[in-house]
Amino acid sequence: MNGKTSLNWKTRFWAVVKYELLWNIRKKKFLGMMVVAFTLATLSLVLPALLSNMTGQPLKQNPDYVIGTGAGIGGLGMFLFAVVVVMNSISGEFESGTIVPLLTKPVSRTMVFLGKLLAAFITLLSAYAVLFIYMTVGGTIVYGPQNNLHLLPLTLLGTLLSTFVWIAIVLAIGTISKSSLIAALGTFGIFMALTISSPIISIFTDQAWVLNYIPGSGMTGYINGTNPQTPYTPGIAVATGTDNIAATLINYVLYPSSDVTFFKIGALRGQAQLVELYTEPLSTVLARSILVALAYIAIFVSVSWYAFKRAQILE
Repeated sequence: MNGKTSLNWKTRFWAVVKYELLWNIRKKKFLGMMVVAFTLATLSLVLPALLSNMTGQPLKQNPDYVIGTGAGIGGLGMFLFAVVVVMNSISGEFESGTIVPLLTKPVSRTMVFLGKLLAAFITLLSAYAVLFIYMTVGGTIVYGPQNNLHLLPLTLLGTLLSTFVWIAIVLAIGTISKSSLIAALGTFGIFMALTISSPIISIFTDQAWVLNYIPGSGMTGYINGTNPQTPYTPGIAVATGTDNIAATLINYVLYPSSDVTFFKIGALRGQAQLVELYTEPLSTVLARSILVALAYIAIFVSVSWYAFKRAQILE
């Protein structure tokens, strides 16, 4: 009897997942986002080559391009994917009235909620896997043979975790408001506010540590003893925010015992210079960013689940 019950639960759960996956695939917004993602990835590949050709300088081989660039879409791309995938995952059911026939099926609200979450994960995993393959092939063609490609699964894992922070936020706003528009605009407002304020706080204030505990790019530090990526920085840059977990993971694998030093721009003898704030192990930066991301995901997913469980449905 228990075996039949378990099989029946699995069958109903996967029916919800398939229902949501088909909805995601049919979304014109998702297909449009894939076009945008490939455009962003292509630009990140070809723009340096075009600039090199325009300036008459040879394009340097970069064996770390793929592992350093990942999906090639940056924090903006991850945010947009989150919005497109789940902005109407639950709120759209209320707006269109499909929540009524959906819940008349032999499925609980918790099953529906978990099925939608798993479908979002599968959708993102598939989209990112295609982008990573595209960037690997393109990066090898443009920048030559690539190093550390065996670390790409770690980059994919970090990118998924970073995106799920925004997914949890979008899902919570959409479930509470029952409005896809409010979910999209509300999260966009949060994203833009953090995007604009984070660099200012990180570079010009002594309170940049606050950025370590909010979604986004976080504050920027530099790995001690590494070759600078530009003549103006003291080492390889590390961003502490939840959007940069993938890059921090790779840096930790490559430089496991390194420390990260954080600076602000201050005035010294009338000139703007980097002023050291503090130093901490790279392992601490990585662990904190992962724990903060998991905390945000747990909190906002729980809020969304509770709101969905308690939501009144008017037929």
